[in-house]
Amino acid sequence: MMAADSPSSSSSGVARRLAHHHQAVLGLLLGLFVSLVLYTTVSGQFRSTNTIVVLQSTPAEGTEQNAMTSPPPVSSASSVPNNSIQGSVHDNKEKYQLGQTVDASDKMEGDLTRQELDQDGRYGNNGSNVKHGAPRKPICDLSDLRYDICDISGDARAIGLNRTILYVPPADERDTGGSEWAIKDQSRKLLVDIIEVKVKTLSTAQSLVAPECTSRHAVPAVVFAMNGLTGNPWHGFGDVLIPLFITTRAYDGEVQFLVTELQPWFVDKYRLILANLSRYDIVDFNKDDGVRCYPHIIVGLHSHRDLGIDPARTPRNYSMLDFRMYIRDIFLLPQDGQGIPYKEANRKNATTGTGTEKQKPRLMLINRGGNRKFVNIPEISAAVQAAGFEVLVEEPSFEVRLEEFSRVVDSCDVLMGAHGAALTSFFFLRTNAAMLQVVPWGVDTAMAYFGVQAKEMMLQDVEYNIAAEESTLYEKYGKDHPMISDPESIHRQGWELTRQYFWLEQDIRINVTRFAPVLHHLLQTLRG
Repeated sequence: MMAADSPSSSSSGVARRLAHHHQAVLGLLLGLFVSLVLYTTVSGQFRSTNTIVVLQSTPAEGTEQNAMTSPPPVSSASSVPNNSIQGSVHDNKEKYQLGQTVDASDKMEGDLTRQELDQDGRYGNNGSNVKHGAPRKPICDLSDLRYDICDISGDARAIGLNRTILYVPPADERDTGGSEWAIKDQSRKLLVDIIEVKVKTLSTAQSLVAPECTSRHAVPAVVFAMNGLTGNPWHGFGDVLIPLFITTRAYDGEVQFLVTELQPWFVDKYRLILANLSRYDIVDFNKDDGVRCYPHIIVGLHSHRDLGIDPARTPRNYSMLDFRMYIRDIFLLPQDGQGIPYKEANRKNATTGTGTEKQKPRLMLINRGGNRKFVNIPEISAAVQAAGFEVLVEEPSFEVRLEEFSRVVDSCDVLMGAHGAALTSFFFLRTNAAMLQVVPWGVDTAMAYFGVQAKEMMLQDVEYNIAAEESTLYEKYGKDHPMISDPESIHRQGWELTRQYFWLEQDIRINVTRFAPVLHHLLQTLRG
């Protein structure tokens, strides 16, 4: 027979039960307090709303013909009116001449180049802007020397006014820490004026109070900046359009652009390219006050090199030749298989029996409006004609419509100009047409900036390196100045001095006698 519990043991059991009860109550209160603090912190940072709009991201309206006269629609909390676009173009017409950059843009480019030179061609610390430990499955890659990129698949939420992209992981992948990055969403992460976009992987607690979607989209989104050095066509293509092509071409238009630092003039100027890479409204992300939810968001732009594509690093092995063909296609230029213009015209004349005089190869002579311009254009034009070419002199301004200008370039067999951004028009040339690049004194970047690309796009690359006497620097400073007698000594003193002398102060006076053999060789190459 069991003995009954003693009074002392009974009292002890009651005390233990009361203690456990108190601990449970305290634990519950503490949990409620922690939840309240987390909710207050996160909801204060991200505005939440219960309104959800389900969207298929409205496609850009209009036919292909309309796209030639209207820029892609821009969507924002306060949309950009057409007169705002035109005003921006007018205000910047003197600043963004083809082949020139504004002073601020020049300075940024100089600062960027100096940084690259100071670091022996390498870029900065790739991991310095990681604010927390890496997530279990990293969504951001900071390892490339040129750019940072984030690739989010799943529950991705874009909050424009906060410049924030959130990733809400599946419940079984969440942890207590979360991760955060600050990403410069362009192809050059050293540019100082690209404001960072925050990318966050939410923790378990943060995921429970994440801001709710105000719209849901069925297509992926790409977040990228439109500012930087883009006023210069070489940088417009090299820093934005080619990286955008690399990043989004495989989507075949089924992707939406969320643009930070949207530039209306850029949208207007390159509207055909933008409208073909994305069928959807461009979102002015800085002004967007909703919470847009996508199944996939990319932050930043892939970039391989200056104005270049590495096919091995693209989803479908895209190359620079593919890019040129793509540009020709969307600008409705003739099928490339027709041959260069003068040969095609002579072939048709021979077939139809019309025309008694053979057509000469047509050379477009582009003159810059600022530095590195030709100071003896009439003499050069006469020499080109004497060599057997038809010559067309152009000084394209910012207002030039690429739709029209592309057709003029396409009608030419040779594009000739001084080393500079205007040569970017070589995208509109036909296969086997030629780019004749006049290389100023002391400039040694001709091949890297244009020559390699021309060859990759199946264009003829011809370069004429001027002699010291053909530079206006010779006239100004004399033969004994180090920039004439020993240009390498100027290069060794750094980018600022190099840029000042060889890029900004110099114009070109071609010695047409010395130039004549180059024209003769070019003519024979085109005929071959």
